[in-house]
Amino acid sequence: MNDNTSHPPILKLRNVRRRFQLGETTIDALNSISLDIHAGEFLAVWGPSGSGKSTLMNIIGLIDTPTAGKVHFDKQDTCVLADDELTEFRSRKIGFVFQNFNLVPVLSALENVMLPLQIQGVAEHAARRRAAAVLVDVGLERFKGSLPDKLSGGQRQRVAIARALVVEPMLVIADEPTANLDSGNSRMVIDLMREMNRARKVTFVFTTHDPRLLDHVDRKILLRDGDIASDEVLQ
Repeated sequence: MNDNTSHPPILKLRNVRRRFQLGETTIDALNSISLDIHAGEFLAVWGPSGSGKSTLMNIIGLIDTPTAGKVHFDKQDTCVLADDELTEFRSRKIGFVFQNFNLVPVLSALENVMLPLQIQGVAEHAARRRAAAVLVDVGLERFKGSLPDKLSGGQRQRVAIARALVVEPMLVIADEPTANLDSGNSRMVIDLMREMNRARKVTFVFTTHDPRLLDHVDRKILLRDGDIASDEVLQ
């Protein structure tokens, strides 16, 4: 049995709702979600398109704020933080991996990984050293000078994972990280995230619509119509 849930939660959602207004239409994307995420978990959020997965990830990642409810991250009530405080908090605590990679096309793999550290004000030599070390961890040391368009889709996603990890976050969020990859690269990316989860003791939460990836996780949460339909801790 996975014992990560015996650890104190790093993230608590309590009665979180998210409502969007599109013209005269009201959309309830999340309906009173309560959820704890624990240190060291490797957790998948899955469900059909329109179930609320991306909205939930935006709330967990502190990119969006709930219409109602509370979000506590590392014992901090994030709903009371000003925008600049929230940005600083998020940049130190959370790494992000996107389905479209979101790499800067004119920067090399190494420079893309360095970028979050430079935004934090880390000196260039220190940022370069840390970025190079993470690229070794994800198996891309030989490609550190390559521009994104010279890399395969799987390699680009490995650069994106390295960029998320370089700030040494408590949590990495990956929204459909395998959506643009073939089955072989999808498996490689999930295996790499799992390896980094175990080696670095960092919590990973990712969304997927591919049930084949769910046998790699500690825990899976099924969303349906903005509600948690099931929350299963796996053997």
